[in-house]
Amino acid sequence: MRYVIAVAETNSFTRAAERCRVVQSALSHQIARLERELGARLFERTSRRVRLTPAGAAFLPAARQSLDAAERAAAEVAAAVGEVRGRLAVGLIPTVAAVDLPQALRDFRRRYPGVRISLRVGASEELVEQVKQGAIEVAFLGLPTTARPEGVHARVLARDRLVAAVAPDHPLAGENAVDLARLAGEVFVDLPAKTAGRVQSDQAFAAAGLTRDVAFEVTSAYLMTQLVAQNLGVALLPSAYAPQLTGVTTIEVTDAPARVEYVIWSRDGRTPAATAFLNLLDIPAADTDTDPAADDD
Repeated sequence: MRYVIAVAETNSFTRAAERCRVVQSALSHQIARLERELGARLFERTSRRVRLTPAGAAFLPAARQSLDAAERAAAEVAAAVGEVRGRLAVGLIPTVAAVDLPQALRDFRRRYPGVRISLRVGASEELVEQVKQGAIEVAFLGLPTTARPEGVHARVLARDRLVAAVAPDHPLAGENAVDLARLAGEVFVDLPAKTAGRVQSDQAFAAAGLTRDVAFEVTSAYLMTQLVAQNLGVALLPSAYAPQLTGVTTIEVTDAPARVEYVIWSRDGRTPAATAFLNLLDIPAADTDTDPAADDD
């Protein structure tokens, strides 16, 4: 099953063998044996490419689930005797500010060297789906105040307001504060339409009866700031993330959009590695949806 998944993800028997650290002939032999056992070919092979057959496409999700279950079973046994191992797949948006994730992952690796850590960056809505599907165990999101993660356990980490980022020589750079009406005439750099990070700003402008020109849509906060630094547009970014920005000037927005940062995990329960990681971040072990800022509202 591991070999099939590797070939499907790399579209190559050679690269799959390198990933699995076996010789290609051994990998090909094992897949051929599996195909004979199943009575169907899983891959179409030509001199130029390898691709899944319909039977292979049907087999792949079950293979992934089976391997995940096997890894989780082994991790649960290890946890029962006091050892945390297995995998920890973490997802995050680029502008996470409520948690120093690199430091947290460093501390986790030092404490639990038997856990294989992987990291994926994506949009909030994509990360929610990946947690629900079991592709990642823990994810860090940013959502508008009008939305909550659905179908997963979630805990609020922080609430934040956006600030305007402009080039140092932009006419607004000397201002202490601006409002949305003043920003509405600017060209914007923002995330793609309908993503959670974009929606919070779109909603704020719409609520104020304003429209704006988003000329540049990018998926990277780093690229956003690079475009802003070249005076190609302005951007709205979380104030807690602003100290990480270089080459731009940030300005308070009096009627700024707001966002909520969450950490989420599966409703099917935590793996031992996920539980250990969230405990390191002082997230309670109970699988409950909580908001530590609720009492402050």
